Amino acid sequence: MNTAEAKRVLEAALICAQQPLPVRDMRVLFEDALGADTVKALLLDLQNDWAQRSVELVQVASGWRFQSRPEMREYLDRLHPEKPPRYSRATLETLAIIAYRQPATRGDMEEIRGVTISAMIIKQLEDRGWIEVIGHRETVGRPALFATTRQFLDDLGLSSLDQLPVADDPVQRAELLASLTRTDEPTLVELAPISPIPPEGPTETVDTPITEIPHEHP
Repeated sequence: MNTAEAKRVLEAALICAQQPLPVRDMRVLFEDALGADTVKALLLDLQNDWAQRSVELVQVASGWRFQSRPEMREYLDRLHPEKPPRYSRATLETLAIIAYRQPATRGDMEEIRGVTISAMIIKQLEDRGWIEVIGHRETVGRPALFATTRQFLDDLGLSSLDQLPVADDPVQRAELLASLTRTDEPTLVELAPISPIPPEGPTETVDTPITEIPHEHP
């Protein structure tokens, strides 16, 4: 199989895929006759082929995928007029803490935010596929350790946690995460600005929706 044919196979597989494809899966297309480096080189070549089109080939945490370019969002959103899920500031602040402090227990999050975190906030992030339990801390009660998922990175259009903006304090980290998700990338979530995390505060009992997550256009 020559290079042109191999690129056509990869192109067809990526366009038809419902989820990002990792290189190991794409090698199966060629019965492992092509090495990982060769497949990656073909992907970069294919990426250049689509450079001037309305759809682009990108690498995210789970693999490679085609997605619409940012300037297409305005038009594609008209196909999905229904309202997307809504997330409260408390939920987004909790997500930012997990993203930068992972693995983190619920107690770690509450210490940073200064308020009791509702179990519904954790469940909401788990249901969205952004966080998961990866173990338990060896201490009294063995609290669950939470970390972000590949889906979280995919939705932000990132390939690794190293691409998160660097910040030193919790407030700045939350603000940077919100800023990152307000970019024009069509697969990114758009979050409302996150307020500074108070050192102390009352117990949190209500999780009021304040922001929206737009639909993806793979």
